[in-house]
Amino acid sequence: MIRKRSKVPAVGELVIATVKNIFDYGSYLTLDEYGNAQAFLPWSEIATKWVRNVRNVIKEGEKKVVKVIRVDERKGTVDVSLKKVTDDERRKKLLLWKKEQRADKILEIVASKLGKSEAEAYEQVGWKLEDSFGTIMDGLEKAVKEGQVVLEKTGIGEEWIKPLLEEAKKHVEERKVKLSKVVTVRTVSKDGIETIRKFLSTATERESDVRIYTIGSPRYKIEVVGNEPKEVSKELEDIIKSLKESAEEMGVEFKVIE
Repeated sequence: MIRKRSKVPAVGELVIATVKNIFDYGSYLTLDEYGNAQAFLPWSEIATKWVRNVRNVIKEGEKKVVKVIRVDERKGTVDVSLKKVTDDERRKKLLLWKKEQRADKILEIVASKLGKSEAEAYEQVGWKLEDSFGTIMDGLEKAVKEGQVVLEKTGIGEEWIKPLLEEAKKHVEERKVKLSKVVTVRTVSKDGIETIRKFLSTATERESDVRIYTIGSPRYKIEVVGNEPKEVSKELEDIIKSLKESAEEMGVEFKVIE
């Protein structure tokens, strides 16, 4: 179960909640990220417009992204709003929730292998990754990409590092960036096909992952694949520049069309 350090959320925080009971005056929900603590959603905070039937907006068993509007830690009560959540906030929170679920699953599996509790996993691993990288999953993704030194620098105990990295690799998909340009290549050379082949092959002789596809002569797509958007963009620019410089020398007409 996903854990938070505090028992109740902060005012203004976006949380995932499950609708439990609906009444004429509002709805009671449980907060998934806070040990299923109870929260109250007043009728006035359900929608920006008047609704005839609240069940047209929410239903028992549904998960909703809501915003915390009041917290009384002494009484342990939390009030939330549905109408104050924008579409963009809802989308971002749901994406974060999915990442948190993946991270929680990794911690749960590794803790079980080490004979530890999930609470220990969060205390000894989770919070350290969160402090260093913002979210647990961001830290695990960075470790998969750059190696166990990422975990070591956070102060995570040695017994956790190897099994944590092994399990993270099973759940983390390395994000790839693809950028491309469509170009036209023409030549009046007698061995035109071979000349064009040699001309374009200079782009694939680089260390980066470069792919060239035939769209239909004389149109070709030059695609660069990598992990960092800025690096991929720079590499594509360099390839186009290099091809423009060698076009005249090889007797080729070269143009970028999109």
